Amino acid sequence: MSMRRIIALLVIIAAVTTVVWVFSHNETRDSSERIAVGSIAPEFEATTIEGKKVRLSDFQGQIVVLNFWASWCTSCVREMPLLNDIHKSTSSQIETLFINVGESKGTVSEYLKDHSFSFPVVIDVTGKISTAYGVSALPATFIINGEGKIKEAILGEITDFPLMQQWLEDARNPN
Repeated sequence: MSMRRIIALLVIIAAVTTVVWVFSHNETRDSSERIAVGSIAPEFEATTIEGKKVRLSDFQGQIVVLNFWASWCTSCVREMPLLNDIHKSTSSQIETLFINVGESKGTVSEYLKDHSFSFPVVIDVTGKISTAYGVSALPATFIINGEGKIKEAILGEITDFPLMQQWLEDARNPN
């Protein structure tokens, strides 16, 4: 079997495994457990693909954007350039963390390299972070204000740059 076919097979297996995982976790969650706008964002600790330990509390007092994604997710892939532009234009005022759901470090690193994205990525292999945030489908984006409260929970693809900018501006308002 050629190396290309082996890689393709591994990508398919990873995608199927992730889909099964997402749906199995979704079935075990009650809708009342889902994270709500206005609630305190769940704390987590993870390691970026560069090996840096991060905790949500590291960003206390700052606006944080969390984006849950996977490279096999068509909507995630389509919104990545927009989110990368937002990350580059706001990185001095807003922390952005991309949380990959269930893929290997190699797959994620290759994807980022192939697309020249520069944002920080954490891999949620065990599903602890996505479960804490009630993520049942991808993409999912959460905007957290400086007080640690969720200001926006966007389920699905973000396509509107001005709307995203408005959400980020609204997150500056503590009310």
